[in-house]
Amino acid sequence: MSPLELRASLALAGVFGLRLFGMFVILPVFAIYAETLPGGANLTMAGIAIGAYGLTQAILQIPFGWMSDRYGRKPVIYGGLILFAVGSFVAAVAPNIHVVIVGRVLQGAGAISAAVMALAADLTREENRTKSMAMIGSTIGLVFAMSLAAAPWLNQLIGVPGIFALTGVLAIAAMGVVWRIVPASPRVVEAPAARASNLMGDLKSVLGDAQLLRLNWGIFALHAVLMALFIAVPFALRDAGMPLNQHWKVYLPVMLGSFVLMLPAVMGAHVPGRLKRWFVAAVVLLLLVQGAMPWMFGGVFYISLFLLIFFTPFNVLEAMLPSMVSRIAPPQLKGAAIGVYSSVQFFGAFVGSAAGGFLYGRWGVTGIVVPCAVLLAIWLILALGMREPPPRGGASGNAIAGSSAAPTVASEPAR
Repeated sequence: MSPLELRASLALAGVFGLRLFGMFVILPVFAIYAETLPGGANLTMAGIAIGAYGLTQAILQIPFGWMSDRYGRKPVIYGGLILFAVGSFVAAVAPNIHVVIVGRVLQGAGAISAAVMALAADLTREENRTKSMAMIGSTIGLVFAMSLAAAPWLNQLIGVPGIFALTGVLAIAAMGVVWRIVPASPRVVEAPAARASNLMGDLKSVLGDAQLLRLNWGIFALHAVLMALFIAVPFALRDAGMPLNQHWKVYLPVMLGSFVLMLPAVMGAHVPGRLKRWFVAAVVLLLLVQGAMPWMFGGVFYISLFLLIFFTPFNVLEAMLPSMVSRIAPPQLKGAAIGVYSSVQFFGAFVGSAAGGFLYGRWGVTGIVVPCAVLLAIWLILALGMREPPPRGGASGNAIAGSSAAPTVASEPAR
């Protein structure tokens, strides 16, 4: 990888991580903070506030990707970061839960993930593209772990309004990174055959593929379960006698431990022909620990043990799913497949947090366990019927129809 490619990849990984930080950092603290806001004692509204970010991300992910193709990557990224910053400051000064929801909607409206990934692809050669995508993808787990550990400490230092304001400042700083550090991308000029390609046709092909649908259900269920879980966990730790600002003492060792425990599965999945069995095993473990949730929410130690067991298969699946989508989707439809995958992921986050708030408010932990277990059980059935994905670099075993001509490239003026 050349110095230019490395610089672009690292800078874009930071911008990508910022977007995820804005979603993840409030998970451990917001449900309890919402109790202090007018209207926030309603856990359904608190859940909607957490998940509204994911809803607008899901809706706008594909349109923003299309806009980046048409108008250039950097203008779309700038626009998305401006929306994110505005939403952050609106949430920071919100006098009630309803204005927080507006701020979260604006934050999510800056749906630049697809544009960031596309810019990274523009700026790297084919032989280095996988490394660049891996750098950006690895920020998901890193940012998630940092968010959970840092949120209680930041809450003690500057409060939740301060956390929102901080994410707004970071968004402005990210614009400077894109402007000064990330090189200008080539402008993609579609060849005649590409212009005739129908975006809706590509999406229809992706949505009609059984293998990809199994994976899309998986990422939906995974993030719905995660967001529902974090409606309950902060209250469970508080009820067990641990002050909110001390919750990092649970999250930090849990995340570090789960990253270590996931390594055997990740390495084992790289053995040809064994990816599916490790994948299914991770779904089974996630389902089992979800079913045990009511019996493990009786004290700080048992909650910590539950989270450690939960996040081990969670991290394994989070790492496997994007790779499997990339392997299964035909080359000419990878962009559409990844766009659909990302949208479904964020939609799962919205459904999980909104439904989780309602269910936990009505029936407590049991109200969350049963629906989440159903989601995971359906996923397990789908995973058992999945074909072994082709090896890296191999031909897709997928039969999705459709093709598009390779684009020609012209230089894009620096922005």
